[in-house]
Amino acid sequence: MTDIAFAWTALGGDPALVSRVTTVERTGALTARLPVQQLARACVGTCALAAAELAARRAGLAEVPAVRLDDGAVATAFHSERLLRVSGRAPTVFAPLSRFWPAADGWVRTHANYPHHRARLLGALGLPEGASVGAAAERFAERPALEIEEAVYGAGGLAVALRTPEEWQAHGQAAEVAARPLAERARLDSTRARVLPPLGPADALLPASGVRVLDLTRVLAGPVATRTLALLGADVLRVDAPHLLELPDLHADTGFGKRSAVLDLAACGTAFEELLASADVVITGYRPGALDRFGLSPQALIARRPGLVVAQVSAWGGYGPWGGRRGFDSLVQVATGIAATEGSDGRPGALPAQALDHGTGYLLAAAVLRALTEQSYDGHGRCVELALARTAHWLMDGIRPAPATGAQHMGPEAWLAETDSTLGRLRHALPPLSFAGGPANWARPPVPWGSDPASWW
Repeated sequence: MTDIAFAWTALGGDPALVSRVTTVERTGALTARLPVQQLARACVGTCALAAAELAARRAGLAEVPAVRLDDGAVATAFHSERLLRVSGRAPTVFAPLSRFWPAADGWVRTHANYPHHRARLLGALGLPEGASVGAAAERFAERPALEIEEAVYGAGGLAVALRTPEEWQAHGQAAEVAARPLAERARLDSTRARVLPPLGPADALLPASGVRVLDLTRVLAGPVATRTLALLGADVLRVDAPHLLELPDLHADTGFGKRSAVLDLAACGTAFEELLASADVVITGYRPGALDRFGLSPQALIARRPGLVVAQVSAWGGYGPWGGRRGFDSLVQVATGIAATEGSDGRPGALPAQALDHGTGYLLAAAVLRALTEQSYDGHGRCVELALARTAHWLMDGIRPAPATGAQHMGPEAWLAETDSTLGRLRHALPPLSFAGGPANWARPPVPWGSDPASWW
């Protein structure tokens, strides 16, 4: 329980409550050189405990419900976007130009799943739209890895040079990340928030029942967090810009329990203000500073909606030389030395799942739940911030590897379900959170991107 205790106390939780958590351990659930299974267990366990704590607070229980973790359920959830089937069709996880490339002096990892990122990558390489993988490979092979990294970043694209753990530790961003807590937490006002009513019999133990969450996130950590809050009863409205289409399969995987709307913040500011006026939580997942021009910094949001909980997640953190850079899980793995550690025979490797995204997503949901619990006592508005790079630092330097114990993990079948939806028949991972009296599945399936009005129920 050491790792759960670390994350739980980082979120301000009472250390005595960690004893409410029990774990069914299984070997081979998330096999890697790094302690990925321990990271996943700790992140989900912390989130489940935060949910149980808030449920006890709102239901007036004398004791926090018991939390039960199962490594099989956790591992299945951490592979959710890969295990999803839509009417039998397997998802597309990475586009052809999202991969490792041999450079003149090392390796580079790119992310080009979105059309605008693909166009910027090709532009930085001096290639036309529609250029082949082979043509791109030739350009990568001609240039040093760090030169490619800077050129693609300068063009607004996404590419990161492979670094060893030692090379990352010598980087200025690594020093900034290591100096920060796992989750940054702050009170931003002294206004009494809306008091959440006690849970009634119809609510069961849905700790986020009645909480309105504005979801301004994109793949993958932020949507995992808001999917989790939707599981726990929150009214989650995901809002996207009309011109930033989401990848359909990833939207389906992370859309359970939510509604989905599109809204042009520049043209429809009044509509957003009406949403904000009744929101309890706003969660953002864009690079730091990207939404500030729309008045969506934590300080600006809470100034207009006192008592709000604002949660932010980013790749590198909102500080240091890379504080304003775009990033994704795969790129953070490459920069921080994870890909070098997991590689072999001179080739980079990867974690067995997008564990930084999923782990940080559950920690973000836990941070929101803990903020709501604390707010129920003092009413203050709060801001919480997490970064994939900080979660990577915890994985690399904070979790002590332990021998795998328990029964052998036999596969995900026991933690998969099938649900009908307007998208088709979905095979999907079940939620890994389990506490006495809590929900076992989402109340609603995902809906097509942008199919709901930009309004609360």
